[in-house]
Amino acid sequence: MHVLPLLLLVAGSAAVAGLARRTPVPAPLLLVAAGLVVSYVPGVPGYELDPEIVLPLVLPPLLYTAASDSSYLDLRAHVRPIALLSVGYVLFATLAVGWAAYLIVPSLPLPAALVFGAVVAPPDAVAATAVARRVGLPSRITTILQGESLVNDATAITAYKVALAAAVGAGATWAGGVREFLLAAVGGVVVGLVLMVPIHWLRTHLKEALLQNTLSLLIPFVAYGIAEQVHASGVLAVVVVALYLGHRAWEVDFATRLQEEAVWKMVAFVLESAVFALIGLQLPVVLKGLGQYQGAQAAWYAVAVFLVVVAARFVWVYPATFLPRILSARVREREGSPTWKGPFIIGWAGMRGVVSLAIAFSIPLTVHGGASFPDRNLLLFLTFTTVIGTLVVQGLTLPPLIRLLKLPGRDVQAETLAEANAQAQASRVAEERLDALLDDERNALPPPLADRLRSVLERRRNAVWERLGAVNPVTGETADDTYRRLSREMIGAEREVFVKLRDHRYIDDEMLRTLLRRLDLEEAAAYREAA
Repeated sequence: MHVLPLLLLVAGSAAVAGLARRTPVPAPLLLVAAGLVVSYVPGVPGYELDPEIVLPLVLPPLLYTAASDSSYLDLRAHVRPIALLSVGYVLFATLAVGWAAYLIVPSLPLPAALVFGAVVAPPDAVAATAVARRVGLPSRITTILQGESLVNDATAITAYKVALAAAVGAGATWAGGVREFLLAAVGGVVVGLVLMVPIHWLRTHLKEALLQNTLSLLIPFVAYGIAEQVHASGVLAVVVVALYLGHRAWEVDFATRLQEEAVWKMVAFVLESAVFALIGLQLPVVLKGLGQYQGAQAAWYAVAVFLVVVAARFVWVYPATFLPRILSARVREREGSPTWKGPFIIGWAGMRGVVSLAIAFSIPLTVHGGASFPDRNLLLFLTFTTVIGTLVVQGLTLPPLIRLLKLPGRDVQAETLAEANAQAQASRVAEERLDALLDDERNALPPPLADRLRSVLERRRNAVWERLGAVNPVTGETADDTYRRLSREMIGAEREVFVKLRDHRYIDDEMLRTLLRRLDLEEAAAYREAA
């Protein structure tokens, strides 16, 4: 791909994603729709999705940022349902969808149908979790969807390799397939375990935030590349490393954390925007090669496969939810009995994404002996329609469905109370530490500075409690909101004065940058944006 089309893709997708933030439509859906429309605009260059770019260059950073932001403790607490979805469901979907495609398309051999089943097996939970955060799903469901998305790609890619070996006549056997699957999974975890400790040690011993963030950008590619080099799962290696580093992020200095958060937010925003736009832009590519399958016949295959993909997820989710509780008293005691609503949302949140398309485009043109891969162009078309269908149909209906089912959302009051209690305990220990330090004559401070330390500490302790208090009847703000707004106004006034002094040559630009950075840090401390 040339530089200009790539720049147009990044800039255009970022603009559409920014626009989506001002609409009730989730960004992935608007990006896909924009890609579909733009793909037929005259003069727009052709964008063919290259699996050699998406899998090693796009997937690792997306997995890394998702895993780093996940909670290792929450994922461990829900390891059973996550494993049943990310491993069990993907293998079940590979077989169920593959067998159904074999029955639906008369000319499709069973090995090629199983390749297709593996291609469309892994849901892409980026869109689902984006909707979950916006609508406010219970944290358990959000954690399960996030955990599934971290591991299911590894399962699907390995299942695809096994099915492809059988389809191209490479002499694959069931025993060999199981062995390859286990080696890839175990190998990926082992590579991640080997890398995570030395990488974390290096992160904590680098003294410059700039170097630490440069390392941070390299980590997902290093983990993925090393794992793939030894024929292990690069996906699992990235996830293991990211979960460990995210869990130990508090050991890195504050400057690194602040920079790293901003850098990875930007990277994830650009990549997610580009890949969803790229999905829509594939329409001309997949239609061009359909050949003999045209019109009503291709549409019938697409609808039938879409329905099977949606139904297969429900067929798996409900037994996987309720059977462990029926068979195990320990599970019933620990997790209780869920209603039918939670599993229904998890079942409906099975949207497919760019990984399925990338795997589909990696299907070889020929099989053993030089013959063409059976119905390759049709499989690309069916993958594309399945991805688009799940994103549009399920993505658009998921928010109203969540509201219709009236699932209990996050208890904001309880979370704020827990935050306030945690802050109170931390502030009490910090105050005791401050008193002990000030008793030492080596730490003597003038009373105004000592009082300032105490007032900052008290402000931090009271801020959370104030969010639980009454609001201003005129503005609707809590006292904490008003404090932060006034702080920003004062800092803004100072900033304007500094700029005027620079413009009148009383200070130079270097001094201006120093003063503005000091104000920026004070503003960051005084005003915390909602997550």
